[in-house]
Amino acid sequence: MQRDGTVPLDETFTEIVEHCGRTYQHYSLTNGTYFAPIDEDEISRLELMHGVLSGLFDERLIFPPIRSPKRVLDCGCGTGDWAMEVATQYPDSEVLGIDVSPHMIPENPPDNMELQVDDLNGRFTFESNHFDLVHSQMVAGGIHANRWRSYVRDIFRVLKPGGWCQMVEIYFNAQSDNGTLTPDHALSQWSKQYLDSQSPYKDPRAPLQLAGWMRSAGFAEVESRLMTLPMCGWSNGMPERRYVLVFQD
Repeated sequence: MQRDGTVPLDETFTEIVEHCGRTYQHYSLTNGTYFAPIDEDEISRLELMHGVLSGLFDERLIFPPIRSPKRVLDCGCGTGDWAMEVATQYPDSEVLGIDVSPHMIPENPPDNMELQVDDLNGRFTFESNHFDLVHSQMVAGGIHANRWRSYVRDIFRVLKPGGWCQMVEIYFNAQSDNGTLTPDHALSQWSKQYLDSQSPYKDPRAPLQLAGWMRSAGFAEVESRLMTLPMCGWSNGMPERRYVLVFQD
């Protein structure tokens, strides 16, 4: 779980704390890195979320036109679901998953998958021009607000010429397409307060700026796609309703 130039795995990352019946990583709380739990309930939630995104993406793991990536980096791999599926689908590839917490990553990954514990808020120590694909998904809760631009630049640096970056984030701003959610609606108020509460430590509005940051870092052929993630009350006959049921659970 260690590569040259990274911090060795020790009690700095393994120490945990209990609060209100939930388990947290001491390092993440102390450094303001990540405030979500790291227990079995959180593992189940992340696995459910992976299933939701897989369904939303029609089971498509990789969007860039890459037939057989040789080296893949998964930033903020969490439970490792995406990385394991890529490693299984591309057995000739080398997949590296990196996450700040060693408590949720899988114990028995595929032979062509390696796991590393590190904080994405530190500058990358990987050599330049190394990866064919860098995947970054739902890391907004773990990236400091002032780190985003250098984070994207780090990704650009470690990619090979012609390499690709795939970034997926959720913008937690509840909206409706029929005018149901007015600015005074309770859910609209919750969304605003949630977004405002993260400042100045995190930037929950970062998803709206990723494309611009990527272009500024030097990326070409940047494509940004906004997809709707249903939350509640969709008709029974609509295929998206299965996502609603997950959120209700």
